[in-house]
Amino acid sequence: MKKLVSTGELLLRLSTQNHLRFSQAVNFDATFGGSEANVVINAACFGKPAEFVTVLPKNDLGNSALNQLKLCGVNVKNIVFKGDRLGLYFLENGVINRGSKVIYDRQNSSFSNIQAEWFDWDDIFDGCDWFHWSGITPAISADSAEFLQIVLKKAVERNITISGDLNYRGNLWGYAVDRQKVMSELVSRTNVLLAGHYACEQFFNIKTNNYEGNELSSKLMKRFPLLQKVAITNRKEINASHNKWNAEMHTQDQIYKSQEYDIYPVVDRVGAGDSFMGALIYGLQKYDQEKALNFAVAASCLKHSISGDINRVSEEEVLKLAEGDRSGRISR
Repeated sequence: MKKLVSTGELLLRLSTQNHLRFSQAVNFDATFGGSEANVVINAACFGKPAEFVTVLPKNDLGNSALNQLKLCGVNVKNIVFKGDRLGLYFLENGVINRGSKVIYDRQNSSFSNIQAEWFDWDDIFDGCDWFHWSGITPAISADSAEFLQIVLKKAVERNITISGDLNYRGNLWGYAVDRQKVMSELVSRTNVLLAGHYACEQFFNIKTNNYEGNELSSKLMKRFPLLQKVAITNRKEINASHNKWNAEMHTQDQIYKSQEYDIYPVVDRVGAGDSFMGALIYGLQKYDQEKALNFAVAASCLKHSISGDINRVSEEEVLKLAEGDRSGRISR
């Protein structure tokens, strides 16, 4: 199996403990994460060779972040060390009827100044058959937006399959840029897209009359002809601790719908979409399309039971759930 490559900002995540509010917290749990890194780590856990491209500060925090990727089996040989600041985000874990909160602290981070010429793209794309991007990267800075546009052009030149996750983050798009223009260029080069109704309205002014995915996917495929598959995850929030979760995937001529999972209690939902995408990338290269979708939904269901950004599950555990075992019995 050839390798998956992705690029984005690796972050230090500081989370309140035991569902405390920010105003109550005196200690934080520290982990590393970030949408694109989560995707490659999740795919690597299943056996897909994966490489991550980023910029880290040349200090102990940067080294710790690098070691996390290494421990998860991700190739890090093309990571560049520049600057002195690792991006942060703070998470207040919600519970029951109180939602979670995120505060970003990533301005002027090492990654925000990223330049395409810092990297050897012939080496990075050697043996690569899939490149993944997220809408978070172009939201960080003008430099990161330009960087990602250049990288996608290089991937297209090499006939590499490109996937993207729209991942709209309103709190990040703070610099002067035409986000619709930037995102339209990125999606125009993309073959597999994880989309959502709200993100499509914010980025492309695409509005639908209902939340049926076929209307949204048909509008996306009409606007962006290179799209071969559009995946849509559906979360029904009964409250912060109780969600229902399923997904659908649309091709040019078929619609696949997954089984639905009733998730209670939700331990940590951050990274669920990333775990879905990492598993879908892996699944589409190993299983038929329907099984790949159900594999991805089962993987992301399990992510809700795991603290931190990363989905620490095996292929066997995911298949067990996807094939109907929802008992949660002790394995012994």
